[in-house]
Amino acid sequence: MRTTRIAAAVAAGVVMMAGLTACNGGGDKSAGTGGGAGGGSNDAAGAKSPLEAALASLKTAAQQTGGKKSAKIDGTQKTAMGTRTMKGAMDWSNGINMTLDITQTGGPMASGKPQKALYTPQAMYINMGMPVGGKNWLKYDYDALAKKGPAGALMKDAMQNNDPVKSVDLLIASGKVQEAGKEDVRGVQATHYTGKVDVAEMAKMQSKSLSAADLQALEAQLKKAGATTETIDLWIGPDNLLVKKREQVDGTQGTDSTVFYSDYGTKVTVTPPPASDTTPAPGF
Repeated sequence: MRTTRIAAAVAAGVVMMAGLTACNGGGDKSAGTGGGAGGGSNDAAGAKSPLEAALASLKTAAQQTGGKKSAKIDGTQKTAMGTRTMKGAMDWSNGINMTLDITQTGGPMASGKPQKALYTPQAMYINMGMPVGGKNWLKYDYDALAKKGPAGALMKDAMQNNDPVKSVDLLIASGKVQEAGKEDVRGVQATHYTGKVDVAEMAKMQSKSLSAADLQALEAQLKKAGATTETIDLWIGPDNLLVKKREQVDGTQGTDSTVFYSDYGTKVTVTPPPASDTTPAPGF
């Protein structure tokens, strides 16, 4: 059924919006070659290297952004199947609670109409705009998702634990990041940071709940898809808050996702649809 295929595509795409990110070690030599903050060296007594300065700034941004607990978000995700435009708000004070309006344009999965998506710490719900099995909402239970294999387990972890700070933390953990200058982001003068990471290493950093066997299986899936490297770019405003994030994954199923963050501290209320109006997503 076309409706369920569209739902599956939407469900897969929103992971990037929730914060699934990483960065790598292919950066400029000025960013250092070590595997952590200690990889940089002082140019003079008491002076920070470019790498150390970038890491220190990102650590401050992580603390400030994390402390806000919620924000409005909007962005786009481009894939071989078309482009998704997403707009809503998320709260990460107690797991991930999020509301999104998602519109798919271009490609065979395009509906041309906004679809409502709700996220709780236990499941996500998608309203396709038309009944499926007599119900208006498809439910993706995270525990059921994890039983689908290592990729499902990683997606569960992403949907339950990722927030805007995760992308900053992973860039810090990579130890390989560089400042790329100052840029205007929707009227805000922001500092641009960039880095890259091996996708398999990203998966290891992203989810510590996966077993060694699951990680090996996931790495094999990523290689089959040709996904080897992810590039992440972050823009931090003068108040040390994340204002923009871009993630690019290579491979035959590559993605290019950009998210803007604003109105930190906004109130986010998510009410799951009644069980009587939900049906498990296909395969769940």
